[in-house]
Amino acid sequence: MTSVPGVGVSVIDTLMTLMEFAGPTGQEEPVLAWCRETWAALGAEVTVSPIGNVFARVKADGPRLLVEGHADEIGFVVKSIDRRGFLWLADAQGGSRAFHQRFFVGQNALVVTRTGRVPGIFAAPSGHVLATKPEFTGRLDANDVFVDIGAESKEEAEMLGTHPGAGVLWNPPSQRLGHRIGGKAIDDRVALALATHLLRDLDRTLLAFDLTVAATVQEEIGLNGAYSLAGPGFDRAIAIDNGPIGDYPGVDEREMPLALGAGPALIYKDSMTHYDRRIINQLLDVAAENEIPAQQAVYQGIGTDGAALIKAGIPTALLAIPTRYTHTA
Repeated sequence: MTSVPGVGVSVIDTLMTLMEFAGPTGQEEPVLAWCRETWAALGAEVTVSPIGNVFARVKADGPRLLVEGHADEIGFVVKSIDRRGFLWLADAQGGSRAFHQRFFVGQNALVVTRTGRVPGIFAAPSGHVLATKPEFTGRLDANDVFVDIGAESKEEAEMLGTHPGAGVLWNPPSQRLGHRIGGKAIDDRVALALATHLLRDLDRTLLAFDLTVAATVQEEIGLNGAYSLAGPGFDRAIAIDNGPIGDYPGVDEREMPLALGAGPALIYKDSMTHYDRRIINQLLDVAAENEIPAQQAVYQGIGTDGAALIKAGIPTALLAIPTRYTHTA
């Protein structure tokens, strides 16, 4: 299923491999399986928690350090299938913002069922129809958006394998765009790609920490996988996740003074916690000593696994990878 990233394989190559897996919240197994196999092949001691979190440990003398990211990606779940075979959606993250904020009508969809994958298209009544409805507010809600899988009846949709509870993802192609890459699930497959290359490239003779890298489950619905880490006894942690930035139109740089190409960001506070300044300061010192660009910021509207680790009593820093258009298609 997997191959170990070789010397000529870049972290971008590994990220684009991971982006192709369909791993909505609660259905992360393809991503977790890749992590289990790849991290074991890199010589780490791999274990799995009862809820599916994957750990890869490189034992050494020193404090126990956790470096982690989450395996799941944002999406939807099928809440019902109507008699004509259309799939109606609920937000897989537990809120309702997706229907008017995530701009997905017309995007390719992928339905993740018990038995396989079913392609479709996110759809809504056309503008020609909506223009005739005086009650239309200009915002699509949960009963305006559906997935068309080309079925002609509920029975046909069920024969294709779809069912209430099936995950539904955006399914755009991963692609290179000039100096950038675009596609689904950069949040948070980038952390797993970085963790993989850390295991590959680490000089174990110089390791000052007993290192564990981890892939957690169900971050997008409430940091559930990370909350379950209350007992492993880590001395400190670095959570890696995507971070919104302010280097494109429509975002106020006063609110988000971060940009692509200026290095990863160390976050002092988000909407759920303050991060450990001792670890942040250590990381900033390492960056300065090695001439690694780094940014610093405060996030006002997001939370990450790092908040769950802090609440579990583990001193934690959040390392954010600047990303445009987070939580959209």
